[in-house]
Amino acid sequence: MRQVWITKAGAPEVLEVREAPDPVPGPGEVLIEVRSAGINFADIMARMGMYQDAPPLPCVVGYEAAGSVKAVGDHVSGLSPGSDVITMTRFNGYSSHLVVRENQVFPLPEHWSYHEGAGFPVNYLTAYQMLVVMGSIREGNSVLIHGAGGGVGTAASQIAGLYHATVYGTGSRWKHQYMEENGIDHPIDYHTTDFVEEIKQLTDGRGVDIILDSLGGKHWKRSYKTLRATGRLVLFGASSLAPGKKRSLIRALKTLIQMPHMTFHPLKLIDANKAIVGVNIGHLWHEADMVRGWMKRLLDWGEKGMLKPQIDTVFSFDRAAEAHHYIQDRKNKGKVCLEP
Repeated sequence: MRQVWITKAGAPEVLEVREAPDPVPGPGEVLIEVRSAGINFADIMARMGMYQDAPPLPCVVGYEAAGSVKAVGDHVSGLSPGSDVITMTRFNGYSSHLVVRENQVFPLPEHWSYHEGAGFPVNYLTAYQMLVVMGSIREGNSVLIHGAGGGVGTAASQIAGLYHATVYGTGSRWKHQYMEENGIDHPIDYHTTDFVEEIKQLTDGRGVDIILDSLGGKHWKRSYKTLRATGRLVLFGASSLAPGKKRSLIRALKTLIQMPHMTFHPLKLIDANKAIVGVNIGHLWHEADMVRGWMKRLLDWGEKGMLKPQIDTVFSFDRAAEAHHYIQDRKNKGKVCLEP
C-alpha cells in the first residue's frame, strides 16, 4: 500500500509518500481500499509538531476516509467485499489501504462520491456535537460561525439551517457567495470589519445565542463579549497557535498568554448567565456507540438531501504537501481531500 508519512516536524515539504505491506483484517475488522481521505487541521498541527494527540513522529495521520471493502475478518456481519463505505479512523487515514473496526464503518450514501464521503465524518460530527449536543440549538436561535467558509464552517452552516437559525459567519470577502450558498445569512469580512461591533449592530445590542470559535488566543475573549445572556461559546480549536507553516514556540506561548483565563472564571460565568463549552471529536473514541448514533442521524439527513458535503479540491498523495499549503494559505472553500 501507499501512505503519506510525516517524516519530521516542519513545513508541508516534510510529507513523503512511502510503500508498506498491505494490512490484513483480524476478527471484527474490515480492510478498506481507500479512494479518498479527508484532510483536517489536526493533521496540519501534527505535521508542525503541535498536536499532542498525534502518534510519535514519523507517523501517518488522517481521521476519515471513504472507499470500498476489500476483505473482512471473522465475526464481521453486514459488510462484504465490494461495499462502498465511509470510515472514521484514529490515524492512518492517509493510506491506500486501511484496517478499522467494524463499528467505525458506515455505508456510503448512494448519490455521494468517495470524496464527499471522506469529507463528511470529522466536519459534520464536530458541527453536530457543537450545535446540537452541547450547544443545545433551538428553532430560531442565532449562531455566529468563525471560519464559515472552511470544512467545519460549511457543515455547521448547513446544520444550523435545519433549525431555521439566523446564521452569521466570518470569512474572507471572496468566500462570501459560497458562505451564503451554504446557509450564512450575514457574512462578515473579518479583514475589514470588527465582528463584535457588527454583531451588536445586527442584533440591536443583544448578541447571539451560540458562537463556534476555533481561533483561540485573545479572539476567545472577543467572541465571549458577543454572546447574549444564556449564550454558549463553543471552543473547538486554537488555530492561532500556528499562524505559520512551521512551529514557533514563542508565538504559541504568546497566544496561550492571551487566552482569557480570568474572563472564564466560574463566578463570572454565573453572573453573566453564559456557558463555555469545549469540543474535540478526537477525544471521544471511548464513546464509540454515542458517536455512531450521531453519525447515523447525520447520514440519514445526508441521504435525504438535507446535508451535502462541499468538496473544494482533491490532491493526489504525491501532492500532499501542496494540499497542506493550500489549506494553510486559506484558499479552500469547504473540504480538501487526498486520493491514493
